[in-house]
Amino acid sequence: MIQDIFIRKFKQALQHKKLKISVVGLGYVGLPLAVEFAKKGFAVLGIDLDKDRLSRIKRKVSYITDVATADLRKLIANGKFKASCDFSLLKDSDVIIICVPTPLKRKYSPDISFIIAAVRQIKKNLRAGQLVILESTTYPGTTEEVILPLLESGGLKCGEDFYLAFSPERIDPGNKHYPVHKIPKVVGGIGKEAGDLAACLYQKIVSYVVPVSSARVAETVKLLENTFRIVNIGLIDEMAMMAHKMNIDIWEVISAASTKPFGFMPFYPGPGVGGHCIPKDPLYLYWKARKFGFNSRFIKLASEIIAYMPEYVVSRLTDILNKNKIRLRKWSPPGLKPGVPKGGILKPPLSPPLRAGFASGVVSRILVIGVAYKKDVKDLRKSPALDIIEILQKKKIAVSYYDPLIPYLKLNHINLQSINLTAQGLSRFDCVVIATDHTCVDYGFILKNAKFIFDLRNVYGKVKNKKIFRL
Repeated sequence: MIQDIFIRKFKQALQHKKLKISVVGLGYVGLPLAVEFAKKGFAVLGIDLDKDRLSRIKRKVSYITDVATADLRKLIANGKFKASCDFSLLKDSDVIIICVPTPLKRKYSPDISFIIAAVRQIKKNLRAGQLVILESTTYPGTTEEVILPLLESGGLKCGEDFYLAFSPERIDPGNKHYPVHKIPKVVGGIGKEAGDLAACLYQKIVSYVVPVSSARVAETVKLLENTFRIVNIGLIDEMAMMAHKMNIDIWEVISAASTKPFGFMPFYPGPGVGGHCIPKDPLYLYWKARKFGFNSRFIKLASEIIAYMPEYVVSRLTDILNKNKIRLRKWSPPGLKPGVPKGGILKPPLSPPLRAGFASGVVSRILVIGVAYKKDVKDLRKSPALDIIEILQKKKIAVSYYDPLIPYLKLNHINLQSINLTAQGLSRFDCVVIATDHTCVDYGFILKNAKFIFDLRNVYGKVKNKKIFRL
């Protein structure tokens, strides 16, 4: 009886948009989700501990590609969206959605510490009548085995006092064809009622909801989606390396194979895989499977192949330059021992010794075009371009980069600024490596002025030119 009253009141409040929704974690998943609910007329609270994010929201400036600043300003102005670092405000919410990061501790070990930290704060403020939903990608069983006991340890009982569900995020940052409201939502609950309530909620912002039998199934859905991608990307990367050995154009092969109307889906080789999901999510499944005594060889092998791609790129780059009688040479400015400046860093503008080193031809110069992990997105997470830069720096090679979306790099051992793309500047580099194919880059200008180009993204398509080399 109590459950029926709860569900009826929840659905009535949902229908009249009286539910108060909180989103914990305002990153590339949480902020677009919060904004989408606010656009539909719900009062939304965003919770985040990142001072920079909160400061930008206070200034009504979006820091996420998929959220327009104009939309954010409008929603803040009309009171539909606000942000805070105060978890105690969750007591006033009817729905709490968790969208925090889930990185890796080590190569094959999940780190759900952000989830646990968020849930502990939620437990302190949990009250009867709330629906809690996890969206963070994680291994099968997390919702039931980790979150459920934590929340119930506060004294409330799931299925009676509160409800708990899992709905995997499926956001593709920068994809204008599939924003949040156009992506079907998979939902699985701890109990049928929780799944039904979560499905009803998401139906208010998406056109299609896919209910599944449990949270464990919903967790596995997301991992299957990204495992499918990593396995196929690993396969095509290996095919690209194989085709190069056989002197076969892999891009032509893919293009021809894509004409088959069934049984084939094109994937494309590249310098590696970046972003938060693809490099990490399948390894969550790999880790969990091992707990059941199952070794997923596909996941491990695909992950290893993709992780090797930046090294492969540098190896191919070396071969390209050698064949054109250009040897990758270390930086050795006059009066100094061979090597690089302190920290292995080359900063523009060039110092007089470095300019002299360039002029005397004692150093190889490589320009990397695009350092974001994918085209047209201002996002550096696990970008393979950064791995390529680091490998070149370790080899004491003078490397610069150009990315109109990323004005500077200050992370790990990299401390660089995006150069100005000029005809004279391009002509000074021994090779230009196109790592990320932003649409705003003038590739015709690069082709006209560069000595050699190593095209990792096939931006030049079928253009025939002796100075273009493809992955």
